[in-house]
Amino acid sequence: MTKRVGYRDWRWLALWWHNFFLLWSTIDGQTRYTISEELKQGSVVGNLAKDLGLGLSEFFDRKLHVASEAGKQYFNVDAGKGELVVNERIDRETLCGQSASCVLPLQVVIENPLQLHRIEVEIRDINDNSPSFITKELTVKIAESTVAGTRFPLESAEDPDVGTCRWK
Repeated sequence: MTKRVGYRDWRWLALWWHNFFLLWSTIDGQTRYTISEELKQGSVVGNLAKDLGLGLSEFFDRKLHVASEAGKQYFNVDAGKGELVVNERIDRETLCGQSASCVLPLQVVIENPLQLHRIEVEIRDINDNSPSFITKELTVKIAESTVAGTRFPLESAEDPDVGTCRWK
């Protein structure tokens, strides 16, 4: 015995497909940029116009907004060129601590018609901090009978860029 699909069932199915395609055109894929920490203000991260497939005139006419989920507005959009630029210097250690990866998620909102784009900016560490030991000087006493090639472990060093390091 087969079940017939009634008018009401078709209406729900049509409504579901309509909403699916509406959301499909509203939320697009993800764009990811990678930059080094502590770039100067005004440094270009990437070309949003090109990467989002928009013309430069659309940037101004459609009221493009960039919102950061980090709370601070680290990036701005240069509407004249369609580029995402650094708004203020980013210190990776302050933002992400000792985490292996540091990614800032951004939301790009474009109006008329509404489009949402998720952008991620990965902040790469630059080695701007040198490691430091607790003691400045270490005296190692080695006996004459020590075999050549023997290793002597040193204390751990603290490097603000990577955490605690073991030096050999």
